Amino acid sequence: MTRKLLALTLSLALTAGLAACSTQAPAEDTPVPESTAPAAETPPAETAVPYQTVHLGLLSGPTGMGAAKMISDSDAAYAQIEDGTYDPSNGVLEHYEVTLGSDPANDIVPRLTNGELDIAAIPTNLAATLYNRTDGGIKLLALNTLGVLHILENGDTVNSLADLEGRTLYATGQGSNPEYVLNYLLEANGLDPAADVDIQWLASEELTTRMASGDIDLCMLPVPAATTVMMQNSDVRDAIDLNDAWTESGAQGTFTMGCLVARTEWLEDNSELVPGILAEYAASIDYVNSSPEEAAALIEQYGIVPKAAVAQAAIPQANMVCVTGEDMKGIADYYQVLFDADPTSIGGAIPGEDFYYIP
Repeated sequence: MTRKLLALTLSLALTAGLAACSTQAPAEDTPVPESTAPAAETPPAETAVPYQTVHLGLLSGPTGMGAAKMISDSDAAYAQIEDGTYDPSNGVLEHYEVTLGSDPANDIVPRLTNGELDIAAIPTNLAATLYNRTDGGIKLLALNTLGVLHILENGDTVNSLADLEGRTLYATGQGSNPEYVLNYLLEANGLDPAADVDIQWLASEELTTRMASGDIDLCMLPVPAATTVMMQNSDVRDAIDLNDAWTESGAQGTFTMGCLVARTEWLEDNSELVPGILAEYAASIDYVNSSPEEAAALIEQYGIVPKAAVAQAAIPQANMVCVTGEDMKGIADYYQVLFDADPTSIGGAIPGEDFYYIP
């Protein structure tokens, strides 16, 4: 149909052009009749579809769980764009192309620093580290996950951190928030992490499997891995919630493990998109917290947690929030605790005011 219209339009244009170029006047007895042929209809120009691709990095587990609804809504709207049913009056669509990983250092950080990713959900200490290492090339958009660490025991001998003296504790998260928080809390309870507790660091998958099978009897895991273990082995109990231990220690600041960051250069070029993205993100987290069964299905669909049943059981303990604007600055006290414990844990310095994205 398009080719026929084009051919007709070109034909009419050629005819008109030849007539205009002709210098021979028509004979008086042969008047030029007025054209009665209908003018060719010009097809309406296609309406530009208002969408912007945003490259989003997520980690499996609680740091990524809150984005599930946002991604699902974006995919549904993008499908409407592809089949021509999207209503442009809905405004610009943020279409999220997601990179999902389990190891922030290898799966997310390289892509964030080289520009492949625009936004990413990562551990809070890593956000500060990247800010320092890139001279402010990363900014904090939102805090998304409070403490999710738990001491699990197959037995009934550990009821406080002081009870870990002389024990072997298997743990995951070396070099990130879990290690620094554990060391801080052990010291707050009068223990030397290097001398009084034998801490063995394992990958999360291995630790989850060994604890669930009964191969080991004491470990530290985050939700939802901790949830998986207790679902698979009814003899394992939640001995210590490190959120409670944090509060009891008198530590300053809120125990905050996860956050959303963006590249500063991307923010400068796309500042008009940020309010919409943060609104969608907050609504997504609200949905996950308030509709755990439906949200768990989405979390499984996107591979953020392998099984919906585990995700649903973990959501109440995942401590997902969306803290933005000036309220984000409350994390400075938490960063001070990490800095005092080990300056390298946050890249050698507490981030400056320009770390916080506050339009």
